[in-house]
Amino acid sequence: MTLHPEDWLARLPGPPHPLWPEGARSVLALQHGSMELELYAPRGHDPQQPHRRDEIYLVISGQGFFDNGGQVQAFRAGDAIFVPAGRPHRFIEFSDDFATWVVFYGPEGGER
Repeated sequence: MTLHPEDWLARLPGPPHPLWPEGARSVLALQHGSMELELYAPRGHDPQQPHRRDEIYLVISGQGFFDNGGQVQAFRAGDAIFVPAGRPHRFIEFSDDFATWVVFYGPEGGER
């Protein structure tokens, strides 16, 4: 199966959500076992909270900075970013064209 980002970006914004009253900025693209693949494309700010499972971001487009538990690093298209379950994180100061795949996997609490 091949997934193209532009097909999933066309589905955004999604329905309103408490974090996204103007419409959800993520869409589930694939699910298999414990793995979920979403396309995430926030606009203006990133309100996400820590997640209960490990995750990997695969940046499709854009650039900016990523706060990974207090460690801020620059990112750009093509980068992969790992975040363990429960760690506070968010994208900050990102470009208007920012979009990323996010892969959630494993058990709640993360893999040990």
